[in-house]
Formats: sequence, C-alpha cells, structure tokens
Amino acid sequence: MNKAIERQQMVADRNEDLDVFGVADDELEAAVQVFHVRKGRVVGRKGFVLDKVEDLSEFELTGRILEGFYAEPPPIGMPKQVLVPWDPEDLELYQGWLSDLRGSAVTIRVPQRGEKRTLQETVAKNAKEELVRHRLKRASDHNSRAKALNELQEYLGLPEPPLRIECYDMSHIQGSDYVGSMVVMEDGLPKKSEYRRFKIKSGQGNDDFRAMEEVLTRRLTAYVADKELPISERGKFSYPPQLLLVDGGKGQLGVAVKVLRDLGLDEEIPVASLAKRFEEVYVPGLSDPITIPRQSEGLYMLQRLRDESHRFAITFHRELRGKRMTTSVLDGIPGLGETRKKRLVKELGGIGAVKKASFEQLQALSWLPEAVAVAIDEKLHRPR
Repeated sequence: MNKAIERQQMVADRNEDLDVFGVADDELEAAVQVFHVRKGRVVGRKGFVLDKVEDLSEFELTGRILEGFYAEPPPIGMPKQVLVPWDPEDLELYQGWLSDLRGSAVTIRVPQRGEKRTLQETVAKNAKEELVRHRLKRASDHNSRAKALNELQEYLGLPEPPLRIECYDMSHIQGSDYVGSMVVMEDGLPKKSEYRRFKIKSGQGNDDFRAMEEVLTRRLTAYVADKELPISERGKFSYPPQLLLVDGGKGQLGVAVKVLRDLGLDEEIPVASLAKRFEEVYVPGLSDPITIPRQSEGLYMLQRLRDESHRFAITFHRELRGKRMTTSVLDGIPGLGETRKKRLVKELGGIGAVKKASFEQLQALSWLPEAVAVAIDEKLHRPR
C-alpha cells in the first residue's frame, strides 16, 4: 500500500524540482495555476486571476505572469525548471533573471511530450476550471450586475440602466448555411428561453451587413406589429431592449441604425456595437469608440454577452451544415429513410465516417438490410 501511495504522489523524477504553470484566459483576464514540484512530488499549489490591462500576445502574457509570480521568490525555494504553456518573449532574459534569484541555472521550457506534458495539461485544466468559477461567481453576484448596468448607462449615455439587452451575431462559411443569433440578458443574467436563431433567407452571399439587416428587420418588425395588439394578445417580444448590441465595428453599427430609423425606432431603442479586436464600443454620432475601462463590470458584461451570441450562432450554423452534408451525401438511397440515416450517422460517428466505411462495416450493422448496405456502398464508393 505504501508503494502504491508513493507512486500516486510522484509526478516527476525524485531529483527534479519544478514549477508548472497552467493558464486559461480571455480578452480581459487570465486565470493562473502553479504546481510546486520538489523532489518529484507536488508539495504545494497556488492560483490567482491576473487582470490583462493591455492587449498581450501569449508570449508577452507568459512574461507578465513570471514577473508577477517571482517578484518575491516562493518560500519553498526556486526550482531548477519552470514549465510554461508558451515561452516568454525574451527567453534568455527571463532565464537569466530566475537563475540570479536561485543562484544557479534555471531553465524555462514548454513541455512537448511525456509525463511533464501531461502534468502541464493537468495544471492548465485546473486554470480553466478556476476561470469558469471566477466568471460565474462574478456574473451571479447581484452587486456586480447592478454596478455593470449602471456603468453601461453612464458610459453609453443611456436614459436608464439597460435591464434588457439583446445581442446579435452572424455565422457562416463562405456564405453557406448563413445564420443569425439573438441572445437576451435581463437584469444582468442570460434569459435562454428568449434566445432566437435565424436562417438567412435573402440569399445575399458572403455579406454580413445584409444578413444583419435581415435579422434585425425581422425581429423589430415583429415588435412593431405586436405594439398594435391588445396587451393580452402580445407575444414574447413585445418588449423592446433598453440596449441593442451588435457584434462588429462601425459597419455593423451603421446597419443597426438604418434598420431602427426605417422602422421609426431610432429614438426608442439605444444601439451600440462591440468590436472584438480591441474591445472597442461604438455608438451612433461618434466617430471614435467609447473608452470603457478594461476591468470594469460594464465591459465584462458586454463581452460575455457578445461571446454568448457568437457561441449560439456557431452552434446553429454547425447543426445546419451537418444536416445539409448528411442530406446531400445520403439522400436518394433506396431503403435509407430519415430514421435509418440518422442512426447510421450516429453509430458510425459522423458523416465523414460513413463516407469512409467499407462494405463489410455496413454489412456488420445488424439493423441495416443488406440491400440497403449495397446501395449505400454503390452510392459512396462505386457509383454506376
């Protein structure tokens, strides 16, 4: 038992001293986890969340983390090796600095394989989980949400805190399977029951502006129509957003302003756009972006909403693309109806696996008649 326990505790050779860094980050923050390994055993760990006050590359971020962490050498002493997910920008400079702190050589490296790579991936997984916990805690805190809504009112010049925010995004690949998404946040929390997905009908090709115009027109036209009905007959979207947010820069903002103006809603519904590259916020009437402090609750809320709309749009796009690919390849095969088609794709692990499947693999499926297996094989591998 003692030997078994000892093997479980050992993560490296007995003579190895390591500090292993794992990082998970977004545009605003980075969660860092550090495992201290001495004589091959994990003897301590530390975690912290770092504010990214400037736009950093992965290599620059590694340097900032090392500078902050080793500003005061750890109480358990400096290790011989420091394992990181990315090399710092000036590797020799940082190695020289850490070597001076230790009094002997310290190497910094990115593990590529073996036990050290596995250990680094474990630490990175811990960092990712910590970032998720940090974001959920921040998002669920009532005071943080109230502060975020008040900040948005102040920075964007809104008449009231935006208790209902709607965010829109587009997704496609070279103009195919074009979709739009609408996600909703009320009182600072996602309201998933009112998320909506849109298939683009206008056949505009690879044109994000026309797709955005179609989605916003469809949603806001429904709102205008609902306003004319008695309250008891109105639908879910009879309430306008206190802020309409679009993913993109000045171009997307211009589209949203045009739709609101055409429908006579430009004085009723405030609008803004959030450009991903530098987290710049644009509003109508100003050529330059509004500066919202990078660590403010308001910018964090906009970023989280934009990321959620992007995720929702991409998920819908993948669903449509998967259905189209399945239909185009397996459509028209005698005996292969929708039920069998779905089961075939599911059991073989995707449409790509169906394309590669041999006749013997198809024949081995007990529920698939041999005549249908023959038809599939002829369609995919031996077309007449």
